[in-house]
Amino acid sequence: MDALTATLSLLRLEGIGPGLYWQLVERFGSAQMALQQPPAQLPRTLPDRARAQLAEFQRLALDSELGQWALAQRQRCAEACIYLMHRDDDSYPALLREIPRPPPVLYLRGNPDSLSLPQVAVVGARRATRAGLDNAQAFSADLAAAGFAITSGLALGVDAAAHKGALQGGGTTIAVLGTGVDQIYPRRNSPLAEQILEGNGAIISELPLGTAPEAGNFPRRNRIIAGLSLGTLLVEAAVRSGSLITARLALEQNREVFAIPGSIHNPMARGCHHMIKHGAQLTETSGDIVQHLGGLLSGLAQQTGLFDAPPASDEIAKLPEAQRQVMRALGADPRSIEQLARDTGADAGALMACLLQLELEGLVEQLPGGYQLTGPGNMALQALVEEPKSRYGLA
Repeated sequence: MDALTATLSLLRLEGIGPGLYWQLVERFGSAQMALQQPPAQLPRTLPDRARAQLAEFQRLALDSELGQWALAQRQRCAEACIYLMHRDDDSYPALLREIPRPPPVLYLRGNPDSLSLPQVAVVGARRATRAGLDNAQAFSADLAAAGFAITSGLALGVDAAAHKGALQGGGTTIAVLGTGVDQIYPRRNSPLAEQILEGNGAIISELPLGTAPEAGNFPRRNRIIAGLSLGTLLVEAAVRSGSLITARLALEQNREVFAIPGSIHNPMARGCHHMIKHGAQLTETSGDIVQHLGGLLSGLAQQTGLFDAPPASDEIAKLPEAQRQVMRALGADPRSIEQLARDTGADAGALMACLLQLELEGLVEQLPGGYQLTGPGNMALQALVEEPKSRYGLA
């Protein structure tokens, strides 16, 4: 029996996860050897059914329940053009192999060669602000254009923005699922999953085909995201979140962690600030990431303007002075209507009209209790602050 079939069979034992799998392999030397041990040698924490399954396997081999399941899984993958990567295969990602007790098997749809590209994980909140989504997309587009594959979890919010940014940058992106690779979750991201495959990327999971989304699967997914990547960029996250778990795992795996700082008034920035306090690199541009990753793509960071903030567009340059002054009043932090009215001296009607127009331009977003600049809005502000400061007021 080959190593892949033995590994699939062992993983099918009732109650076995990656941790117990590796305990058995480390104790007995291989999955093949573990399957030959007396059922009484299995950990006591496993249910009686696991011992019955093992005893049947030793009597019937591939005709047993475990053997038939493993063969059926391999057949389904072959029919669906899904690759199966065993941890000992040459094609298994080298960085992922280095983490403690890596996934014994990976299921992959798409281009297997994409896993050999240098990867940066981009993770963050599902309910990110507009500015957070803009940052995720812009950073991912820059890094993808520079030759990094962007790895994320295909979730709503920052994950989806990261995948889209990578595609926008003409690069490769890899989605790691907490389901089987044949069960896209959330369903509304199914079109995005197809775009990832069409863009020569990959969708991967350590979970068998048909596995539905369950809460316990997502921390396992997060360790793969961190393990595949040279570094992890945290865009926005609450202090208690799956994204913060990914960043912590990356630190534990001795990988670089980058975090974009935000306003002290934005609860979605607190996870980033927490990680900066605990060893993450404060990150303002995608060039910061390239510099810290040690010149893997030598020379690309020096290309003219590659990682610089783009200048204001013609449309921004043509903004009425009233709207420019509202943007200056917003600055870097969220501001309430009352604060904006005080700082600009504008009446409520004119101020609301300006804010509405800036929202339509994609430069400002509304938050509970106030407004803040989006990613493009912050870029525009950088150009505006170079202009001579005029007194506040809305004509």
